[in-house]
Parts: sequence; C-alpha cells; structure tokens
Amino acid sequence: MVAIVKYGIIGVGMMGREHLINLYHLKSEGVSVVAIADPHLPSQKYAQKLAESFDWPLQVYAGHKQLLESGICDVVVVSTPNMTHYEILMDIINHPKPHHVLVEKPLCTNVSDCKKVITAAKMRSDMLVQVGLEYRYMPPVAKLIDIVKEGALGQVKMVSIREHRFPFLVKVDNWNRFNCNTGGTLVEKCCHFFDLMRLFIGANPVRVMASGAMDLNHKDEVYDGRVPDIIDNAYVIVEFDNGCRGMLDLCMFAEGSKNEQEISVVGDTGKGEALVPESIVRWGTRADGRNGVQTLLAEDKRIKYDGLHHGSSYLEHLQFLSAVRAKGEQTPAVGLHDGLVSVAIGVAAQLSIQKGRSVTIEEVMREQLLQSPSLDFQPL
Repeated sequence: MVAIVKYGIIGVGMMGREHLINLYHLKSEGVSVVAIADPHLPSQKYAQKLAESFDWPLQVYAGHKQLLESGICDVVVVSTPNMTHYEILMDIINHPKPHHVLVEKPLCTNVSDCKKVITAAKMRSDMLVQVGLEYRYMPPVAKLIDIVKEGALGQVKMVSIREHRFPFLVKVDNWNRFNCNTGGTLVEKCCHFFDLMRLFIGANPVRVMASGAMDLNHKDEVYDGRVPDIIDNAYVIVEFDNGCRGMLDLCMFAEGSKNEQEISVVGDTGKGEALVPESIVRWGTRADGRNGVQTLLAEDKRIKYDGLHHGSSYLEHLQFLSAVRAKGEQTPAVGLHDGLVSVAIGVAAQLSIQKGRSVTIEEVMREQLLQSPSLDFQPL
C-alpha cells in the first residue's frame, strides 16, 4: 500500500483553495491535505468548507509557524501574498523537521531575497523546493516545448509571447495593487513568460529593455489613501547569451481577446505557435511553407481537473508528488535557480521602465541598482 503524503497549505486565498482542489483530484495517488494556515478568517472558512465537501478533516492554524510546529505535514504549499514568501520560506527551511515545499510564483519579490533562500536551501539536502511556474505544463505549451526540443524548428532564434487579458483580480486586502507587495507586474505576472523564454531558447538572459505604463486599470481605486501603482501594459525585449531574443507583449485591458496567451517560437528552419485557451498548436517549416503547416488540438489525458490554469496546476502537483516519492532520486522540475532567473528578468524589466534604459541581468544579480519596491507608476 502506498503511504499517504500529507500536505499543508499556507495561505488559502484564491490560489490556496485552487491547490486544495487540485490535491483532492490527486487523492487516488495517495495525497491528503491535513492542515491549512491563514490569518484571514474568511479564507479559512472557505477552505474548511471545501475540505468538508472532500471529507478531509483539517487542522486550522492562524500562522505558518504553528502549522510547522504541528509536525503533521510532509509537504507544504506556500500560496501567500508575494511579499511574505521570503520570511515563510526561510522559516520552513530553517525548521528542524524537513518539509518539502511547492512555493507559488514568484519565488520572492526581489533578487536579494531569492538568493538568500537559495543559499539557505543548499544546507537542506533533506528537502525539495519547487517553484510554481506551472505554465510550462499547459498542454499546448508543453507540446510546443516538445516540438522545439525535437529540433522540428531548427535552432531557435526568436520567441514572442503575447498575453492579452483581463485586469488583476481582487485579492485579500488588495495586496496585489502595489509594487511593494508584488515586486511589480513584470515580476508578479510575467515571471511565467520569462521562464518559458528560457525553456524555449535554452540560454541565459543578459540584457532587458522594456517600455510600460499604468494607462487604464485601477486608477480610480484608493486603499488607505494610496492609489495603486501597478503597470497594466508593457513591451519587454530580453536578449540571451546565445544571440536569441525574446519579446513579451502584455496588455491587461484586453478582455476582447479570443486567446489569453499566444506564443510564437521561430527557428532557422521553422516556426511553432501555441494558443491558450484554445489549446491549438501549429508548426511548419520554411521549406514546406504555409501549405505544410500542421495543426493539432493539444490534450493531456492525465489531467483530472482543469482549474484556473488549464490543467497545468494538476500536472505540476503530479510531477512534484513524483519527486517527493522518489526520496532524493529525482529533482524538482522547476528549481530555485529557475525561480531566481525569472524574477531577475522581471526586476530588470521594471527597472528598465523606471530608468528609461536597458538593464543587464548582471546589474540586477549584483544588486548594483537600488531595487525600490515602489517604482512610481502614478496615474496621469
């Protein structure tokens, strides 16, 4: 009989409850959520009600330290507001009892905290830490990754990612309205896309150029006398050390879009595209031209719950569970270094907008620039 892997969820707002539902759909794999921690009482109650519908009795704690001290969890999922990740991760890593960790993106809101977490985690060979950059598991994206790895497009030269979507959702205490809490839109939201660029290109970023602004969203909102400062649109160009370039086109007032994400990868012999949520993948070669373009509907039969991210969170949990059960023989698919680099690109992009110039990853990694949490994107 397979031993039950016991999970605790730290932070049970919208994403925490999404993790709870995904883990319920992994119940047949030997998973059980046994504890939650959240100081926000309404979030606690929503999570408890969900767990009751799953027939999962929960231990409920107001804070993560009490959950860790309970000793009842093998794995913890950190799905708290971004600005709390560093403190919570350090407490988990430094706790005497080892807990494997799946932490929501971004790893932290700045490069300095990411590096401290990595340094601390190196001392804990008895723990796995995976970063929740799950977009790579979306079936059309995963299929496009496979096409690239198989060499069907030749040597990748350019990656273009367009995300045209709705504004940021309302979160507990409106924490996601301010750069000081999120790291900035290009860290909070777009670390996913910078991670995908690295996957497709297979190289390291060296320089970032960005233009962006807060043009429409949240301008009429005021919280404790403060107006939100998060940008709602941007263009970002990322140069890589192998000569490739990636481009992000972000718009968060584009509800009239058929697809939320459109990804294009162009190699020296072909081009591939992935469309989400249509789940369409297209690819073709220069030699065969337009008439030779192939199209398929990407699916993954393993997915038992689509959820908010088209099944990618389910597959993320399935993969991480496999690594946990491997007892040191399997590393997390998305490691701490992946989390760090995705944040570093986002920080460089935010700084590029603020300073009106290109920013190198070396500058950001060496922290030669002041990483002000408030980048002064004030409404005009």
